[in-house]
Amino acid sequence: MISRRLLRIKILQVLYAHYNTGGSGIATLEKNLTFSIKKAYDLYHYLLLMTVAIKRFAESRIELALNKKLPTHEDLNPNMRFIENEVILQIEESDSFNKYTTENTLSWAKYPELIKNLYAKLIEAPYYKEYMSCHESGYVEDRQLLIDFFSVELTEHEMFFDILEEQSIFWNDDVEFIVSMVIKTIRDMRPGKFDVFPLYKSDDDRDFALSLLRASVVNYDEYHKMIDSHVVNWDIERVAHVDNLVLQMAINELVVFPTIPIRVTFDEYLELSKCYSTPKSSIFINGLLDKILEELTQDGKIVKTGRGLIEEYSPIVCS
Repeated sequence: MISRRLLRIKILQVLYAHYNTGGSGIATLEKNLTFSIKKAYDLYHYLLLMTVAIKRFAESRIELALNKKLPTHEDLNPNMRFIENEVILQIEESDSFNKYTTENTLSWAKYPELIKNLYAKLIEAPYYKEYMSCHESGYVEDRQLLIDFFSVELTEHEMFFDILEEQSIFWNDDVEFIVSMVIKTIRDMRPGKFDVFPLYKSDDDRDFALSLLRASVVNYDEYHKMIDSHVVNWDIERVAHVDNLVLQMAINELVVFPTIPIRVTFDEYLELSKCYSTPKSSIFINGLLDKILEELTQDGKIVKTGRGLIEEYSPIVCS
């Protein structure tokens, strides 16, 4: 399922586009957010499908070798361990998975060079060579091979990222999160058990995303003034646009969601600022949020329940 951290990123992206293009109605923003989240879910399936594409390429290589005029002993007696990988076969034979990829036209058929390149990298990897030569073989080893592949091979693959950017403006920002979902999915697989994550963990996550987006738009002017009142010796208009949006979202999350601990909100938006704004933004945002939190608490606008009680919070010191 799409994590709340990724949902926050999606909301930030939609808000950034909204305020940089003259704005649009909330209904359009919600549609854009829903589409962006759905594209991340497509990428999740797309990466799982990559294992099948690479396995089928390996099969074609074995078939070509067998059909040589003068095949070698190795050609006639290929190591079948990879193409018989039980985990890949489960993915390949899953009716529900195939239905989703077909309905959403997800295929690697247009990118044979990438699949060829990834296969070439895979077969040279030490973990692959160990897997293919190991006397012990079974489901655990099959599963670990794919975990190693997704942990290693895609992180700095330029062709892979170019192809993702070509297909969707959203995907390159999503890759790190989606790869972690893919790895967790594979790690959870068992013989006869392959379940993809649902789009949302629960309806609460969907409501969280839409409610935070709406609140961040509706309360923009009010919280813009609040941020301005706490910016010392600095014109609010000179505050980085992303910093302003991160603060807006954080304030709304503090106010609107009583069950989300204050510490979680602070941590999430500080991390967001580290990824999407200036190097010093997290320090600036942390200090400003502390002041704003104090004001909102005094005004009785923050009511937390359970683990999010205000008494549990202590200011975060950024390094």
